[in-house]
Parts: sequence; structure tokens; C-alpha cells
Amino acid sequence: MLSRWSGIFQIAAVYVGTVVGAGFATGREIVEFFTRYGIYGFIGILIAGYIFIFTGTKIMLISTRIRATSYEEFNQFLFGKKLAGIINIFFLIMLLGVTAVMISGSGAVFEEQLGVPKSVGSWSTIILASLVLMMGMRGVFTVNSFVVPIMICFSLILFFSTLGNGDFLSFLTQVPDEGISLKMIFSPFAYTAFNLALAQAVLVPVANEVRDEKIIKHGAILGGIFLTIILLTGHFSLMTLPDVTSYEIPSAVIMRTAAGQLYWMFILVIYGEIFTSVIGNIYGLQRQISSYVKVPSMLIIAIIFLIALIISEYGYGRLLGYIYPVFGYISLVFLMLVWKSKAGKEK
Repeated sequence: MLSRWSGIFQIAAVYVGTVVGAGFATGREIVEFFTRYGIYGFIGILIAGYIFIFTGTKIMLISTRIRATSYEEFNQFLFGKKLAGIINIFFLIMLLGVTAVMISGSGAVFEEQLGVPKSVGSWSTIILASLVLMMGMRGVFTVNSFVVPIMICFSLILFFSTLGNGDFLSFLTQVPDEGISLKMIFSPFAYTAFNLALAQAVLVPVANEVRDEKIIKHGAILGGIFLTIILLTGHFSLMTLPDVTSYEIPSAVIMRTAAGQLYWMFILVIYGEIFTSVIGNIYGLQRQISSYVKVPSMLIIAIIFLIALIISEYGYGRLLGYIYPVFGYISLVFLMLVWKSKAGKEK
């Protein structure tokens, strides 16, 4: 088995890589749930960070204690066998929808930042992801262990590069024109619920592979801390961009102006972040569908990609704007049941 520290880091990397997808990497997701709310968005990120640390750990501990091998078994434990069937179909649709957002996001990176047709980006992602998925969980671990440290470094570079952009304190303390709203209050809960509901597709089989509760606990906590750091640095950077809601990839716009010499490398990082989420989602979907249909795994992966590619034609910005908030609020039920469960408590 992996050495303790290696295991902790790999779990943290897979956790971060699964959550940080197209919306997170490009900055759109952070803007949608946090940055548009100014100072309240900052408070929301602190709440979200705690939920990522606490709930991500609990999901993995529950998984290893009930010996769940897929999110279907995990949801049977949470919801009961009858209701779990409906819930699992919902999560399957949700994973397909979000994978479509990721593929559309990769196309948007190629089109908006490189001037290359969107289809080139989408198909490049599909081909590369298929090659990684042929290696199973080992491929998922390897890609995340490589991409996630680079991702964290660049989030810090972007943050420090924007510190001099005007009065930073005034950016930090901005109050939205509409004041406090119900949507704003629920934002950190909807955001984390959505991401954790999706992440279970990968976190559950990872916990089943590792089994060592100490490694799982420390890896999940470290992953939650990394996510909080990336969220905070992204939020602070995005607040310095005027009309931030008008860009599909606002983080790339900031990097181009604040640290132009690193711009092209940052585009690769954004693509890498999208890519880690794609392989995580597809891996979870493939594991789930394989329990129903006994056909070669690569055939299942090909069909999933085909469906996601068709959905992705609706456009990245439109998909992210509609799919993420709706799924987020529905996933709140999942979040509350995880909190309620006694199986993930300390022994």
C-alpha cells in the first residue's frame, strides 16, 4: 500500500481535482456563488471551506466503514434502498450534465483564449481522458497528483499579482447593490452540497481502495484546506476585475493583465483543472453504470462522452449558469443526510 504521506497527499489531490472543474478553474463558478456578493462572498467562502473539510472527511469515513464501492451503495446507506434508486438516477443525470459543462469549458478555453475551434478543445479532452481512464484509479491518482500542486501555485501567483490593482481593502469590503438576499445566504451551502454530491462518485471508490481511516481523514482534511485556499485567492483576485460577470473565463483575463509572461502556462493550468474533473466524473459514472450493464468499460466511457458532447453544444456559460445552481439546491438534501449520519463520527 502507499506510504502514509503519499497516500494522504494523493487523496487530497483527487479531492481537489474532482471539485475544481470548469467553473472553478475559469473563475465563473467562484463569481457565480461568491465574488458577486463582495464581503458576504468572503464570509461564504469561509463557511464553504469548513463544510468541505468536515463533510468531505465524513463522506470518506462513512464509505470505508460501510465498505461502499460506488456512490450507489453510499446513497443506499443514506436514503434507504427504495429512495436511493431515484436519487442515483438523479446523480447520474447530474454527473452527465456537469461532464457536459466540463467538455464545453475545455472548448471555451481553446476558442476564447487560443483562437482555435471549440470542437478541437472538446475532442482533445475526450481523447486524452479516454487514455487516462484506461489505467483506472491509478490514472486518476497520477493526473491529480501532478496537476493539483501546480494549480495551487498558480492560484497564489494570481493572488499576489493582483495585490497592487487599486485599493485592495476597498475590493475586499465591497457590499453588493442588492444587499443581503436569500440566495446569497444559501450560496455556500448550495455550492458545497453540489460539489460534494458530485465528488462522492470519486471519493467513495477512493476510500474503498485505501481503507486506512487515518490516511483517509488526514487526506480529506488537507484537500478541504487546499480547496479553501484556492477559493479565497481566486475570490480576492476576481474582485479586482471590473464587470467580472461579463467574462466566460475571468481568471484568464486577470492573468493576462497581471502576469502576462505566465499567461500561456496559466491557460494550460486551467485546462488541467478542467481535465481532472472530467476524468473524475467519468470514472465515477463508469463504475456506476458497470454495476447495471455488463459491457466493456471503454464502451461505457465512449457512450458517456458522446452524450456529454451533445449536451455541451448548448454552450459553456449557459450550461454553468443554469445547471450548477439548480443541482446545488437539490443536493442540499444529500448534504443534510451526510451531516445527520452517525457512521462517519469519530470512534
